[in-house]
Amino acid sequence: MTRRRAPSHRRPASKAAGRLRIIGGEFRRRLLPVLDRPGLRPTPDRVRETLFNWLAGAPPGAQVLDLYAGTGALGLEALSRGARQAHFVEGDAAVASTLRSNLATLGANGQVTTGDVMALLDAPADAAAPYALVFLDPPFRRGLAEPSCTALEAGGWLAERAWIYLETEAELTPRVPASWILHREVRAGDSHARLYRRLSSPGDAC
Repeated sequence: MTRRRAPSHRRPASKAAGRLRIIGGEFRRRLLPVLDRPGLRPTPDRVRETLFNWLAGAPPGAQVLDLYAGTGALGLEALSRGARQAHFVEGDAAVASTLRSNLATLGANGQVTTGDVMALLDAPADAAAPYALVFLDPPFRRGLAEPSCTALEAGGWLAERAWIYLETEAELTPRVPASWILHREVRAGDSHARLYRRLSSPGDAC
């Protein structure tokens, strides 16, 4: 279900290897190159379709933050479906460069930061914050999920009623901020995907 995994968790090669297909919205059916890196694969079509069905009308006009972006499949999909702007953060410089090229090919409104996600989140929130939609897909088994969630909440990165998509290894039940309410979840293979809604006040409901 993920965009990046350790080599031991790589899926078998398929006809779609090396390509990302946008599945909905303005850029539907566009094919984009994916850099050949161990464990780097676009989030599968069916998972993206499920996620954006969960989100329903959330993306239009949204400011999007895609952390540990990899191929940028989720952020690009959000831009295709009407998000206003997306900020991608990726630590691998070559992968980030490919993502910039793909944004230019689409003519999409996005920016890519090459660097460490935790260092970014521990700094003051950027000018585009607060974000209404966040994709968070840290590498498995490195203890990054919970600190990333805590930093997102504490640093002023999230809009009131923001949506946060978190993907982790299947065996992990992450602790998230108390203001995040689980909206939907699904397990597939070695991954567990959860979509949270941030409450603007304790009395709010999802």
